[in-house]
Amino acid sequence: MDFAHDDRTLELVDRLTEFMDRQVYPAESVLAAQLADPDRPAWAVPPVVAGLRAEARKQGLWNLFFPGEHGAGLTNLQYAPLAEITGRSPQLAPPALNCAAPDTGNMELLAQFGTAEQRERWLEPLLDAEIRSAFAMTEPDVASSDAANIATRIERDGDDYVVNGRKWYISGAMNPECRILVVMGRTDPEAEPHRRQSMILVPRDTPGVTVRRGMTVFGYDDAEHGGHAEIDFEDVRVPVGNLIGEEGSGFAIAQARLGPGRIHHCMRAIGTAERAVELMCRRTLDRVAFGRPLAEQGVIQDWIAESRVRIEQLRLLVLKTAWLMDTVGNRGAHTEIQAIKIATPRTVEWILDKAVQAHGAAGVGQDTPLAQLWAGNRTLRLADGPDEVHKRSLARRELKRYR
Repeated sequence: MDFAHDDRTLELVDRLTEFMDRQVYPAESVLAAQLADPDRPAWAVPPVVAGLRAEARKQGLWNLFFPGEHGAGLTNLQYAPLAEITGRSPQLAPPALNCAAPDTGNMELLAQFGTAEQRERWLEPLLDAEIRSAFAMTEPDVASSDAANIATRIERDGDDYVVNGRKWYISGAMNPECRILVVMGRTDPEAEPHRRQSMILVPRDTPGVTVRRGMTVFGYDDAEHGGHAEIDFEDVRVPVGNLIGEEGSGFAIAQARLGPGRIHHCMRAIGTAERAVELMCRRTLDRVAFGRPLAEQGVIQDWIAESRVRIEQLRLLVLKTAWLMDTVGNRGAHTEIQAIKIATPRTVEWILDKAVQAHGAAGVGQDTPLAQLWAGNRTLRLADGPDEVHKRSLARRELKRYR
């Protein structure tokens, strides 16, 4: 395996790095001020993001995640170092490049499984960042880590489907620019467990869709990208043509959607870890305790060295996974996708914890990005499937070789 980046990737890395230095990092303080503005419309995208988007489009840094003619046409291996760079500023860089979840996964889903009409109505405006979307799967009343538990009902009634249920932690759905919800629910409760579910497109303004509240994540409302909504669906009617794929294909579509999403999260998380190490090094070189700089303390040097080793290990595993996805497909990379989903958030959490510790009180406050980076990264151990589910699946696959 040769993981040397090709010329196009290297060029994009240089251009994106310059964009981050000149545009994104200076905008982080602007974002904080705009989010704190009491006159800001609730849940609206801060104005600074629109300016960054315009500049990113001008520089050809748009839809880098998306394969084919509508995006940059990059492979997973080419996109990996770019996603890592955006992970250094996860609040601003991904949305600036139109590479932010959950829109990325929803765009891939529509491209792969949507009808021509669905793609024209929803995919095209998402690719242009004219609207936002959300993915409604998790429910408050069941263990959603087992997709067979999903209780929301999607029932055929003539030329319509009727949706009833409650979802929560629906990322991006509080944003007034969110126009479409991809909803997963049961169409046939009597079918085989993995054929009970279907996915359907529900415009957010459909009668019967009620946004109850925005959920917090370790106290953060994540308002800059539309929060995480709790939503009721009460006798919500949508046309039969809004069904994605066929009845009973919801689980398979979810797996196809989550595969790339998991690796994108891991790519960005490595960038988050790099930012944390940078902040830790700068802080410990500047601060003096017990008569010498913190950076000369043995325990601090141990943290820094261990962080570097762990980042390099993660990066190699993520690059291998990306390479396998490109060469043998998502199914062929199943083991590696699960491995990076288990290893990356846990390892990055350890690095962020050491960076917080090195900063002392400043590490838990709002003057550095560390606390919010920690909260977002810790959430990844639940998002797209909790660690334990991936470990269970990975162990069963391993044991199968010896049965």
